[in-house]
Amino acid sequence: MRARMMLPFAIIAIMLAACSQQTPSGATDITGAMPRLQFSMTRANDGRPVTANDYRGKVVALYFGYTHCPDQCPTTLANLAAVLKRLGSQAKGVRVLFVSVDPNRDSLPMLKAYVSTFAPQIDGLRGTPDQIARLTRRYRVVYRVTPASPGHPYEVNHSSTVYIFDPSGRARLVALQTDNTKAIATDFANLMPTS
Repeated sequence: MRARMMLPFAIIAIMLAACSQQTPSGATDITGAMPRLQFSMTRANDGRPVTANDYRGKVVALYFGYTHCPDQCPTTLANLAAVLKRLGSQAKGVRVLFVSVDPNRDSLPMLKAYVSTFAPQIDGLRGTPDQIARLTRRYRVVYRVTPASPGHPYEVNHSSTVYIFDPSGRARLVALQTDNTKAIATDFANLMPTS
């Protein structure tokens, strides 16, 4: 991931942070600033087509990446798996959606195997290039896939932001870092309905 790819999102995050409060985890409250969760893709875990409606009633963390990512993706997913572990029985009320921005290489079986190494509450989602482009535009996600050419390897660049939605599908938080798993677990728990 290159710094120049992060610049547009960093500017947006700074603008949102100026108008919003941050949680102890460092996540920024974006309630009312971003659209509701909406998508249509294929879930790698079971090969079924899914939409945002399939996740209503759950706190959803939306993250974009790819299975060949050497650093940011596995670190973020490992941190989110640690968050789920901290939540204990409450983790059943959370889903992490890992959307591949590299569908040319991320087949459904490969994506399923990848997400299953982290936690059962993490679903791998794969879409057509048009579906991915629509979803990334919706949440202002920056990514670029550059096919291999003579002298240049295949390259994927993407922003590393996690979007967090409440059980009704409203965008509530955006996290640029996932290191503070204890505080992020608290953020997730605070979005869950009280019984």
